[in-house]
Amino acid sequence: MEARAEVVIAGGGIAGVEAALALHALAPDEAHLRLLSPEPEFELKPLAVEEPFTGRPADRHDLRAALAEIGAEFVDGALSDVDRAAGLLRFGYGSELSFDYLIVCTGARTRSPYAGVETFWSNRSDLPVDAMIERAANAGRPLSLVVPPGTSWPLPLYELALLIRRRSEELGLEGVELEVLSPESRPLGIFGDAGSAAVAELLEIRHISHVPGAEVRQTDGAGPLTVSTRAERVAPELVIALPELRGPYVRGLPADAAGFLPVDELGRVEGCENIYAAGDGTDFPVKQGGLATQQADAVAEHIAMRLGAIDKAHGFEPVLRGRLLTGAETLSLRHALGAGRDDGDASREYLWWPAEKVAGRYLAAWLGRTDRTELEAPDRALEIEVALPHEWHARPL
Repeated sequence: MEARAEVVIAGGGIAGVEAALALHALAPDEAHLRLLSPEPEFELKPLAVEEPFTGRPADRHDLRAALAEIGAEFVDGALSDVDRAAGLLRFGYGSELSFDYLIVCTGARTRSPYAGVETFWSNRSDLPVDAMIERAANAGRPLSLVVPPGTSWPLPLYELALLIRRRSEELGLEGVELEVLSPESRPLGIFGDAGSAAVAELLEIRHISHVPGAEVRQTDGAGPLTVSTRAERVAPELVIALPELRGPYVRGLPADAAGFLPVDELGRVEGCENIYAAGDGTDFPVKQGGLATQQADAVAEHIAMRLGAIDKAHGFEPVLRGRLLTGAETLSLRHALGAGRDDGDASREYLWWPAEKVAGRYLAAWLGRTDRTELEAPDRALEIEVALPHEWHARPL
């Protein structure tokens, strides 16, 4: 029996776990998998938006145990640099791993875009929501939720706005003004006409203002923030912003001006035959968990094809899927990016199955412990699709 190829996945987030699950499914006998991560647990970070309101952390999964289930190894450490010629990566204090194929899934680096404001981090549960609502009420001014210039995935900020509105009503302060300041021309326009219209209607119903084309900048250290669409400034203490993203800057690998890894449609890092990347650390402009899983799938398929496990590999064809947490029902959104005329879909019913927050082909099935993931709206008898009662779609969320 031929020796299996050594495949090392650097990063234990959404893209890394999806890549491991996909390669296990596609090339179980051809690839030996090792996953390198400084974090021993996998957390579905898109669900962290609820933590400031519930006080309950998002579910976590032990990576070592999860990988053991599929015959893969967990290695504790963070990627520091790559020696392409030698087929080695380094981590920790001089430790090394050899690889035949490397998949970099280290994600992006985050930083606060403004001084003196509350920044919503994906791992933060202590956002002082109640204090900020009361502060805005006492000041008689809006609580501003800001999408910084250059941010490609603003959905978490809209979730925060909707959840804050619900919380203000629970506090008896439903009259507090809430506004979303965003460079977008329309709310969540990345989801197309149908998705954006549904979100705009939801914001109107919940009395949340959307200020389009608003570029918010800070030029005076920790001073007030200027808004391109109006004369008055915004006080930092009344602002919640999303973080800015920068690339991982992996030593030994090419990077663009912001540190992101340039990849092709198969996920290959520019100029690197056996090195791939997936997720927020790549130069694909939209940084979102579901897209990260699609990139990881494209990478896994191409490696599996090169190992002779499958006959054909499909490139990365991005389809944006997002569940907007509203504090009541969940709004499902779908839009094929770069597919010509696609108005997108918006529904309070499921648009994919299992209806996980991140619609990964293998990750969603693993999280839901199901045998099959259907990433499109079912169009045939559901007993055939996912072996569930046909009436599932008629049940309210």
